[in-house]
Amino acid sequence: FAWQFVEMQMLARMNGWTPFVSMQNHYNLVYREEEREMIPYCAKEGIAVMPWSPLARGILTGSYRGGFEGGSTARSQGGDRKRTESLYRGDAVFTIAERVVQVAGRLGRTPAQVALAWLLGKPAVTAPIVGVSKIEQLDQLVEATTLKLSAEDVAFLEAPYQPVENLLSIGYS
Repeated sequence: FAWQFVEMQMLARMNGWTPFVSMQNHYNLVYREEEREMIPYCAKEGIAVMPWSPLARGILTGSYRGGFEGGSTARSQGGDRKRTESLYRGDAVFTIAERVVQVAGRLGRTPAQVALAWLLGKPAVTAPIVGVSKIEQLDQLVEATTLKLSAEDVAFLEAPYQPVENLLSIGYS
């Protein structure tokens, strides 16, 4: 939780220890709970935010169309699906994912590029932690750094989001 991170940062400063310079947290278009406290704190303190799961385990790449049962890859159809379902519980998950696909189609980009561009436009985000299985995927994600989404696109992507229970409060993230 943000309050715990603040305590650790204060403890480091009070003892002359090296303070934290980055936060590796869970943050993407379909899980935005970090926007409440952690990201504003990091932005204010100049702490780099390095989100993990920026593509929501494939949800924001179009690998799941319409729901978890719509998985189009071996990973999204296999045992990994349970982990994905446990992390992404919000009612708007697939509505947002479909909007990512729509914006990508209009811009001539991939959904992954749009999702990553959205994240890179957020305060304090410096280096999303991506996972790829092919070099082409990495090349596509690097291209996302050249994409600047319009305010209208950002609003369209963000509008359906509904707050969800912070995963830390139920024991994991």
